[in-house]
Amino acid sequence: MDSKPTGLVAVISMLLLFIQIICPDGVAGDITGVCYGRYGNNLPSPADTIALYKRNNIDAIRMYEPFADMLEALRGSGLSVAFGPRNEAIQSLAQDPAAAANFVATWILPYKNDVAIKWITIGNEVFPGDIAPFVAAAIRNVNTALTNYGVSGIAVTTVVAMGALENSYPPSAASFLPDLTEIMTEISSILSQTNSPLMANIYPYFAYASDPKDISLDYAVFKSNTPVVIDGDLKYSNMFVAMVDGFNAALEKINAGNVVVTVAESGWPTEGNPPYTSVDNARAYNLGLLTCGGATRMRTPRRPETAVDVFLFEMFRENQKQGPVEQSFGMFSPDMTPVYTLFCPA
Repeated sequence: MDSKPTGLVAVISMLLLFIQIICPDGVAGDITGVCYGRYGNNLPSPADTIALYKRNNIDAIRMYEPFADMLEALRGSGLSVAFGPRNEAIQSLAQDPAAAANFVATWILPYKNDVAIKWITIGNEVFPGDIAPFVAAAIRNVNTALTNYGVSGIAVTTVVAMGALENSYPPSAASFLPDLTEIMTEISSILSQTNSPLMANIYPYFAYASDPKDISLDYAVFKSNTPVVIDGDLKYSNMFVAMVDGFNAALEKINAGNVVVTVAESGWPTEGNPPYTSVDNARAYNLGLLTCGGATRMRTPRRPETAVDVFLFEMFRENQKQGPVEQSFGMFSPDMTPVYTLFCPA
């Protein structure tokens, strides 16, 4: 029976509406990941950092190498965890199965019962480059080590940047660089067999800041309400999904269209390159990402049936990074106060 809410019901309805306004669907979604780096000399302790993740309904953390103190702090936290070896270790992991077994024995086995390790990233933006030819074998050896130790439920993958693509406009034209085609075909075959995603770092900020004449701010920060790029039958109103679909198109060209793209990094800096960097632009962009969380997590025109999981970049401002732009991606200051309001507290 339909009727207008009265009394307490009306108050509750108004409260729920208010919550929906200040906390859009997905801001506290099922998987809201945030990257965690350590290029700062004034960062909070691991325990305080994990508490901050929990207070803000952030459900996953990505580290760029395994930090023992952070893994200890993650015990029992329920946070999903991504990390991998340093890029310098990849060749050894590829050439020596014992090194892969040692990595798993050191960084997975001691924590697997009470830390939710979900992803192991073999290489961060090593394509193209001298390390790239070793990534597939390293992934294979780490997968074998996990199997030998009886560990399941961890996706072993790698992280690529837009520089791995030969074209990205329009999205359907994207393909992997010719020198990477064979490498990416081998890696994607492994990912397909193990039901693991390909991780990609997606940054509309850098594209927009390098070409503001041809790329509109609204297109870059999720403010366009109409299609900006029309690619055959597919229409794109924001640059983020267009860039993700560039990787989807490239995967299709190597017969790996079933490999899902997960975004390992995406963010917007607040300082260092005005007018492109600002708190308003950063908040608009990250809110655009966050509203794709949970049940309403973003789909792309090319993959409307597949949710796009995203790790925001990054948790803290880091004062030992190079330059003001790189230092200002953080959404929290080292004293744990927010740079701008973004997350809905638990």
